[in-house]
Amino acid sequence: MDIEKLFPAYKDNLWGGSRLKEKYGKLTDTEPLAESWELSFHEAGLTRLKDGKPLSEVVKKEDLGENAEKFRFFPVLNKFIDAKQDLSVQVHPSDEYALKHENSFGKTETWYVVEADEGAGIYLGFKKNVTREEFARSVKDNTLIGLLNFFQVKAGESYFIPAGTVHAIGKGCLIYEIQQNSNLTYRVYDYGRKDKNGKERELHVEKALEVTDFSLYRAPVFPKGVIAECKYFRAEKISVKGSLNLFSDGKSFRCITCVRGGGLLEEQRISAGDSFFVPAGYGEYSVSGDMEFVLTEV
Repeated sequence: MDIEKLFPAYKDNLWGGSRLKEKYGKLTDTEPLAESWELSFHEAGLTRLKDGKPLSEVVKKEDLGENAEKFRFFPVLNKFIDAKQDLSVQVHPSDEYALKHENSFGKTETWYVVEADEGAGIYLGFKKNVTREEFARSVKDNTLIGLLNFFQVKAGESYFIPAGTVHAIGKGCLIYEIQQNSNLTYRVYDYGRKDKNGKERELHVEKALEVTDFSLYRAPVFPKGVIAECKYFRAEKISVKGSLNLFSDGKSFRCITCVRGGGLLEEQRISAGDSFFVPAGYGEYSVSGDMEFVLTEV
């Protein structure tokens, strides 16, 4: 298999904006454009190749690499998220809970901040240890936000969100998210917002109570340049000025997503917003230009 440009699936969640069309080359009538699923084998939005075929139907086992073989499902899902409004406060289950109750992976994820308006930020984890009862009462009283850390963010930062961590992306953030291959979200607070049909979106408080980690949030520390490293994925940000040779061995595919600038990936043009799939075992390949990209592997 050659290195392939990826054509994403698009999502029109009510909180989305237009930056992905205006600045990151997304050609779609989807309005608003909230999410662009860059690398997805999930039935809710399959990434395709130039000929329109889903990537998941074209790749062979050896293209994914031996590290992916230990997972029941393809392990990762990468997406851009453009938050024009605040996203709901939510939590994702662990594999143990999700496989038992939902026939799905759970969801550990990481956020790389591509852009952020001044003052924009995220809610991530509890400021202190809380009890199940405190959490339930805060949801009922609409005071949950007060229990959470608020971090103002800026471009180039990354945040790791293990399954069970309560979190929310605030308005004004453009995020590149690397997550487990799961679409499970347990929503616990949505600002009383109504959808296009005038209905408030469903909350999943009882399930959230089963899966939430109620302890003080502590951010992990990764080596310089590494955005996240866990049993599901490893991601790093790489800067190029000039040229760089990389190597894809047989252990894992690579997903390369440009987040700033542009240049060439081998002989193919790559610009901010573009994603490419490099099959496992491809060998040496080159990236040249002036850019930053996120490289994901298993």
